Amino acid sequence: MFARFPLYLRLIRMDKPIGSLLLLWPTLNALWIASGGHPAPSLIVIFALGTVLMRSAGCAINDYADRDFDRYVKRTENRPLTSGKIQAWEALAIAAVLSVVSFLLILPLNGLTKALSVVALFVAGSYPFMKRFFAIPQAYLGIAFGFGIPMAFAAIQDRVPMLAWIMLLANVFWAVAYDTEYAMVDRDDDLKIGIRTSAITFGRFDVAAVMLCYAAVFGIYAAIGAALGFGWPFWLGWAVALGCAAYHYTLIRERERMACFAAFLHNNWLGGALFAGVAAHYVIAGL
Repeated sequence: MFARFPLYLRLIRMDKPIGSLLLLWPTLNALWIASGGHPAPSLIVIFALGTVLMRSAGCAINDYADRDFDRYVKRTENRPLTSGKIQAWEALAIAAVLSVVSFLLILPLNGLTKALSVVALFVAGSYPFMKRFFAIPQAYLGIAFGFGIPMAFAAIQDRVPMLAWIMLLANVFWAVAYDTEYAMVDRDDDLKIGIRTSAITFGRFDVAAVMLCYAAVFGIYAAIGAALGFGWPFWLGWAVALGCAAYHYTLIRERERMACFAAFLHNNWLGGALFAGVAAHYVIAGL
């Protein structure tokens, strides 16, 4: 069992934290905005750990769903499940254990948050199978990756205001942007095996679609900042994040595989800059 532990860590991508970070930034934004800049430390811990656990469970389910496809994709052919180093039942068992632990974390929270967690689990668990049917499964991924937003508002305010859903919409656009960059890496392999991705759906307009999605993200956050009366720290973070998106254009415009992958990874800095702006606003406003 212990000898297989490194394989399990690879299965849930603990060696690749980018996925957890892409979930964490919008969740932190929601915690800070919902609480007026003063989220309880316990909530930060619960949502941070829950984000990591659910992303890890999602990776296990994803590899289970794609176990017959990943062997044909160069980037994924050596994953533990695809290469036969672990069995399918092990991936399902790990996903189940991580999901249960994640639910145990939110037991101290209100009923609305628990109810939303069930929806979040369904969305996260069903996402890997959406690639069989949806032309732009990245939009579904954006819902899965952003469901911590309404849960954060529910945990703090015991309701989910329209603002939370608007922030979730921004996350959908962001996920389509960064995961299209990711899909551009595997486009040739995905075409061979019949997987649907936004990079294939957008075709020669892929770069334009990515930039339009970024524009939607920044437009929504600008509207939120203006509506909530955010000060200059927020706008500074917003501007830095916008600069990150502009940099991504220089990476993806030639559609070179590794440059597209670098753009995907760099979204951690974009998300971090947006959160830094939100958090800094409340710090400065409280002085």
